[in-house]
Amino acid sequence: MNQIIFSFSLFLLMFSSLYSPNIAATATATAPAQAASPKHAPAPKAASPTSTKPLVPTLPDTSDSTPDDITKILKKAKTFTILTRLLRTTQIVDNLNSQLISAKSGGLTILAPDDSAFSHLKAGFFNSLNENKKIELLQFHILPQFVDSNNFDSLSNPVETVAGKDPLKLPLNIESFGTSVSLSTGVVNASVTGVVYQDNKLAIYRLDKVLLPLDFFGTKAPAAAPVAEAIAPKADKTKSSSEEDEDDTTTQDKKSSGANLLGIQGTAYISIGVAFVAVAMLWS
Repeated sequence: MNQIIFSFSLFLLMFSSLYSPNIAATATATAPAQAASPKHAPAPKAASPTSTKPLVPTLPDTSDSTPDDITKILKKAKTFTILTRLLRTTQIVDNLNSQLISAKSGGLTILAPDDSAFSHLKAGFFNSLNENKKIELLQFHILPQFVDSNNFDSLSNPVETVAGKDPLKLPLNIESFGTSVSLSTGVVNASVTGVVYQDNKLAIYRLDKVLLPLDFFGTKAPAAAPVAEAIAPKADKTKSSSEEDEDDTTTQDKKSSGANLLGIQGTAYISIGVAFVAVAMLWS
C-alpha cells in the first residue's frame, strides 16, 4: 500500500514539473497584452461659454493691435484710408494716442466713417474747409468717454463730443432701437454698422456716413429786436395867453395894412378918372 502511494506521489511530481513552464509562459504573455491595450475613457466635452449679443455687430477681430495706436487699428480693419490720413495730417491722432496712454479712467469713443461714407460727400467739400474746420469735423466724431456697444441707450442727448456741446451749432443726438444705433446732427442721419475695436478704454465704431455739424452750414440767428423809428413830437395845441395875444396883434396889423393899401389905391384911381373927364370936356 505504501508503495502505491509513493508511486502516485512521484507521478504527480513529474507531471507538475512538465506543465508548470508552459503555464508560467502563458501567464507572462497574457499580462503584457492586457497592459498594452487599456481602455481609454472619452475626454469630457468642453462647455461652450455663454456670450452676450452686442448691440451692434462685431467686425473682424483686431484685439492684437495695441490700444494706444489708433492708426494701426484702423489700418488693420481696412476701408478707413481717408479717416486715417485726416487723423495724421491734422495730428489729432497723436493727442488721442497720448491720452489713451496716460488715461487712468474714462476713455474715448471714435465714430469712424469708412471710405464709402466719405465718397458720399459733395465733390470738393474738404477742399472748401480750412484747417480749423477739418479739426472740428474730426473732433465731432470723437466722444470724450468710453461707450460700450451695449450702453448707447445710456447717453443723454445732445451728446457731448470733443468739438464741444453746443445744441445750436454742434448738436449730436444718438438713439438706440433694439440692435440698431442711429445718429443725427440736424444735417445728416447716420447709423452704426459695426464694432471696429473695443477694450476697456477705447471703442471704435464704423459709421455709414460722415457726421456733418450744423455749424458748417450756418444756423438761423434769432431775429433782431425791431428798432423804433424816431417820431417828431407833436406840437402842443395849447398856447399861453401871451402867445395868443401876439398872434392876434400880428393878424390885426396885417389886416390894417391891407385896408390902408386899398384906400390909397382907390383914391389914386378916382383922381385919375376925374382928370380924364376934365380933359375930355376941354377937347369937346
